[in-house]
Amino acid sequence: MQLKTGKEEIVCLLTKVLAQFESHTGQSITRNSNRKNYEEVAKVLSEISNNLPNTAGTLHHEAYSPDYNPKNLEYPFRKYDITGNQIKDAYFNRIVANPRSFLVDACYIYLYGVGRKGFEANPVDADLLVKDDTAEPGNFPPVITGPVLPAPATGISKKIFWPVLLVLLGALVFVGYKWDQAKQQFTTIRKDMQLLPYQPTQAEIDSLEGIWLCYTGSPQARTSDNNRYHVVVSNILDVKYKDGYFIFDRYGASFDHVGYMQFEAPWLVSIRSSVKNNKDSIESPRHSLMRLNASGPFLPVISASWSFDIGQRNQIIGIREVYEKQGRGGKVEEVINTLENASCRCKIINWYKGTTKVKSFYLRNGLLDSVPSETLKKLLDENSILLREPKEGIILQRQ
Repeated sequence: MQLKTGKEEIVCLLTKVLAQFESHTGQSITRNSNRKNYEEVAKVLSEISNNLPNTAGTLHHEAYSPDYNPKNLEYPFRKYDITGNQIKDAYFNRIVANPRSFLVDACYIYLYGVGRKGFEANPVDADLLVKDDTAEPGNFPPVITGPVLPAPATGISKKIFWPVLLVLLGALVFVGYKWDQAKQQFTTIRKDMQLLPYQPTQAEIDSLEGIWLCYTGSPQARTSDNNRYHVVVSNILDVKYKDGYFIFDRYGASFDHVGYMQFEAPWLVSIRSSVKNNKDSIESPRHSLMRLNASGPFLPVISASWSFDIGQRNQIIGIREVYEKQGRGGKVEEVINTLENASCRCKIINWYKGTTKVKSFYLRNGLLDSVPSETLKKLLDENSILLREPKEGIILQRQ
């Protein structure tokens, strides 16, 4: 029997790894283009992969050279570390035709306790074998038939009609009481939390609803990246009006946000969002204030945000971001699993009106010097970030 190889093999392995991880830990993983959703699985596999130089004889996999790690690097900078981004590209985007051998061996060991060579010598899962398309006739299971059961009797006895009616009326009164109680509770919550304090005009709705391009310099605060000086990234927001407030999806280069906006006063908008995931808790919440009637195409926004770094390095920051309205109407779609993704090494968002593509956005980290506008450069440099506690060496300065 022959094992699957390449893209087909790694997609099958990671599908089973994610399912087993959920079963063993009780955590649920959202399978989308957000690399952060796969980080916990990547760390578990990395514990296996970094031990591969010592287990070739016992776990039956190919030999790996040692990683002496003279600088005592931590995850995800060790030689055999596996990242959430690698899992996302191999499993979700499916653009990895030749997966790294230590990723493949780590998956086999996590699932079956042996490496690929050991599994190939004694395969225990037919899903990883190349299937034989030639099926012999007559090997299909028989169709099981049984007697046709009579239809149940219908109708309600008069003896139970009135008691059932009284029970239903009582239930209706109870539901009405609970509904009124819930309505009063929501009114109290809305007042205490100042939800929807101002109803926007149609002009304000038209100004906020639509497609926005947001520029942010938050990568400059990621200490895990030694090349973070003057790095900026663009995001796309799809803002839609809904019963007095606005909801939006925010597409980033590596992960996405979801959130809502509301007008606090004429032309003053508050923005709240968090990392898109499937957890019961909110991850990295963000709060922003926008003055919508400011002049010029660029609208500076002040945000309480995060550095969006790995693990404990993810720190709260204050930051100036810049919004630029692109237009209204239509829909946005993320492009995945194409040669264009692999070529640009970025996230691609297409904006459509009907079947006509209006514009494509290529979301990636880039240098501030590549931004064409001098106004944007001044708004997004190292002075746009405020640390929660002053500390040297976090925001790199011009030498």
